[in-house]
Amino acid sequence: MKDRLDRFLRHLAVERNLSPHTRQAYRRDLEEFFALLREEEGLAPDAGLEPGRIDRVLIRRYVARLHRRNRRSTIARKLASLRSFFRFLVREGELTANPGELVATPRQEKYLPATLTVDEMFALLDRPGDDGLLALRDRAMFELLYSSGLRVGELTGLNVGQLDLDAGLVRVLGKGGKERIVPVGSSAREALRRYLDQRPSAGPDEPLFLNYRRQRLTARSVQRLLKRRLLAAGIVRDATPHALRHSFATHLLDGGADLRAIQELLGHASLSTTQKYTQVSTDQLTRVYDQAHPRSRKKG
Repeated sequence: MKDRLDRFLRHLAVERNLSPHTRQAYRRDLEEFFALLREEEGLAPDAGLEPGRIDRVLIRRYVARLHRRNRRSTIARKLASLRSFFRFLVREGELTANPGELVATPRQEKYLPATLTVDEMFALLDRPGDDGLLALRDRAMFELLYSSGLRVGELTGLNVGQLDLDAGLVRVLGKGGKERIVPVGSSAREALRRYLDQRPSAGPDEPLFLNYRRQRLTARSVQRLLKRRLLAAGIVRDATPHALRHSFATHLLDGGADLRAIQELLGHASLSTTQKYTQVSTDQLTRVYDQAHPRSRKKG
């Protein structure tokens, strides 16, 4: 099975152009599934498995075990990994049918994206005393996240040459290697200029955001730095860098931006992915209505 898994991962890299992070997630999901099958059949951890022996009953048992300790969104992702793998084996002529297609995907939980309010964003970004190089970097980094709605992986992957401060644009490499051009607001441009003026000169192919060892900043470091900045600003929230992306979209929508435009800015392939922000905005609208309408306000 290892040879088949290696070929599948090459297919994901070469033909589907998926990122190393995504390919690693596929690998983890599939290796977990194979380990379960060996355990159930009393096989050694390194024993081979024939894909023809895998049917929907085995996959359903696997999904049932996942329900004990995983969210439904995680189970859906793991099931999607299996389906993609078996679809590849059907294409390669090693299976006649995809057993994963016969297993239903769990109904997904409905959730609203975590967001910060406009006042919280101002408190987070407008901190006095940001004069040292690392403080200037952090201000520029979080201004850019909120200004342009970047994913944290897109932010840490930026090189200096992808930023055009004169035009107010940043060229982003998103999921699946898709490139998009996103505007950069005036506050973010000013913060980025101050940071770039202080940091050592850099060529266009060098990382934009560096740690104190002059290496590319990681997503985990951005998360840690955001948590520290939230506490310093007095914001008692366990927000992630992705919350700044959600806040970007929600605040644009509340300000009257078109949903299609927000889809382009976020780099979503499907409008349905962007539509979750309409629920956030509707909740805000409902609160305003309840507070303002004479026949909606509670008596008291």
